[in-house]
Formats: sequence, C-alpha cells, structure tokens
Amino acid sequence: MKLPYSDELNIGYLSRLFDNTTNCYKFFWFQAILRKVDENHQRFTFDELIDEMIIDAWYMVTEYHLRLGPLGITDNLEEVVKYIFSRYGLRSSEKEEKLRSFLQNTDDKIIRKYKSDLTLNVPYRLQVPFYDEITIAKQLWNGSKQKLTERINLQKRLMYYFTLVSGLGTIIEIDPTWSEYLVKHKEILKGWTQLKLIQYLQNKNPSVPGIADKIEPPASRDIERVRKYWKLIVSIDPSLKDIYGDTELSSVKISVDHFVPWQYVAHDELWNLHPTTREINSSKSNSLPVWDKYFGLLGDIEYRAYELRRTNQSVSEEFDKISPYHLNNQEIKSLLYQNKNLDQTEFKNRLESVIKPVYDSAKNQGFKEWSYVNENNNLS
Repeated sequence: MKLPYSDELNIGYLSRLFDNTTNCYKFFWFQAILRKVDENHQRFTFDELIDEMIIDAWYMVTEYHLRLGPLGITDNLEEVVKYIFSRYGLRSSEKEEKLRSFLQNTDDKIIRKYKSDLTLNVPYRLQVPFYDEITIAKQLWNGSKQKLTERINLQKRLMYYFTLVSGLGTIIEIDPTWSEYLVKHKEILKGWTQLKLIQYLQNKNPSVPGIADKIEPPASRDIERVRKYWKLIVSIDPSLKDIYGDTELSSVKISVDHFVPWQYVAHDELWNLHPTTREINSSKSNSLPVWDKYFGLLGDIEYRAYELRRTNQSVSEEFDKISPYHLNNQEIKSLLYQNKNLDQTEFKNRLESVIKPVYDSAKNQGFKEWSYVNENNNLS
C-alpha cells in the first residue's frame, strides 16, 4: 500500500515506521496519535495516548482473545486489558467513552504501573527510521529519559518532539507540517496501520480465523435469514429439539446459536449455526459446548436439515436463498452440501472434519467449555 506523497516530508521514513516490529506497541501508539490529532490538537501526554492504546486493544482482547505479543512473552498492553476486564466488570462491548472515563479517573496503582511500563520504549523508538542525523548509544536508550529526549529532539523533520519529560505526564507535540499531513490523510493512514497490524496479529495468532474482522467491534450482523430457515425446518418437523436443553423447538421462539462462538470464527457460516432458545443462547454466550456431550446432537439436527433439503421443495428453495450469504467456503460447501446422497454417519464425519479443528483452535485460544444447566430442575 503506497502512502500519500508530500513535497515537504520524507514519506519513505514514514513507510518504514513498523519495520523490525517485535511487539504490538508501535501500531497502537501510532493509531492513538492518528485518533487524537486534528487541526486544533497537536499536544498530547503519554497518559492520554496510552489510554487510547488500551481502548483500541480492548475489544480484540476481551471479546476475541487475541494474543498481542509473542507466545510465552508477557505483553503489557494485553495484560492491562485483561486485568481491568477481570477486576472491574467492564463489558467487552463497553462504550469508548466509558472506558476512557474509567482510565482517566482510576487510582489503581497496578494500572498506573502497566501504563508506565508501556511508555518505556515505544514513544522514543517509533521514529527510529527518521534518525538520520543523530545516533543514540545503547546506554542512552536505557538511561535518563531527559537526556534521551534531548538527543532525539536534535533530529530535524520528526513527526513529534518532546516538550516536557515527566513520566506519564510527558508531553509530545506534533510537528505542524506532519500534523497537516496526518489530518489530511487520516483515513488512508489508519487503513495502512490496520493492514500492518493485521499482518502482525496473523503471525502471533496463526490458527485464528478472520483476524481482519477482529481488530474493531463489528458492524451489526444479520442472521435473520438463518433463523427463518430453521423456523421453516421446525415447522415441517416439529419433533426437532434444541441440542442443549432438549426443548421442543416448535414451542419456543427460535434463536440461532454459533456452535463455535462467533467471537472466535467471526463469520455466520451455515455449518456452524443451529437453532436453540433465547434463554439457552444467552446462557452459552461465547463459550464452547462440551464436545463429547453436544457434537453428536449437533450432527443429528444438521443432518435432518440436510435431509429435508433433499426431500422438501420449500426447504430446498430456502437453502438456495440463504447459501450465497452463509456458505462462502466452496470447499466446505462441496463437502457438506453438494452431494445429496450422504448417509447420516458420513455427513456427521464430514461435519466433524470441518468443525473439530476450529473448535480445538478456539479452545487453545482460551475459550472456555460450557454445559447447559437447567435451573428449573437442576439438570445439566
């Protein structure tokens, strides 16, 4: 992706901003600057920029369980998000304004320590590609921040300079020419940064699908087509029961469940969707159903839908309507749905070959197993 040209600035230096990136901090630091800078605001404290980093990382860590750092290495941005999420009861879908207010007003010393640690390197190292007139000795990187910033400030044409050194109260000021460029091309630069971040996250989360859909909260999703499809199937076969609670689906308003949570797969593919009740769907949330307990039942109900598609014209027509929206993998479509003569055992074996690797990967990523407990009779 080519960055917008400038007669006054060296965009080649900017294009190398994320070279040699070993952790996620550069992406989030630069995104924070992009978010905050405008025609009237070019001076920011470390504290407010770190708050924006936490807000940007919030959803992908709390909802999708994405790993932000290398395996086996503690990532402070990921860890501070997990700490706040587990301790303070804020939701994964919390509004930015509420998160920002919390971060600005908390007096939690552990959070302050995490935030301070996040400023140890990235504010100074981000602009390394620009340092063509200065050299910084190894001991200076690890020494006095006052001396380090004085040295950095000798470099000409930086994006930002340090105007005050005071821990989290340290202030950076965006160069006016760079400020104009960043504001003018903000959306392009945001897209470029996100592309680089996606590539980084794919490397750190190699078994996780749909990374590109997990760096921001999703737009509204529509699986009403699938609900109507299952409603039709249940009307034709009223004996069908929910796989978790053994409830007759003909007697309830159907809700559509993602067997492997949407928070992991980030798609609405038909092979991972099945009917349940609203109460059970809410109880399951973003958990993994216990495999040995529920996959066989999932296979049974999915096979019944497969069977009715073959024998019932209404189901076949409805399937043809929804498949362009909910069957996007041609290989899986061929495996499960294009052969109309599979017996139940073969169909379930094929379905397992599709779902089980995704299930295991989600489990390895930290999604917890779940078993339904009927509070009315305490059965599970």
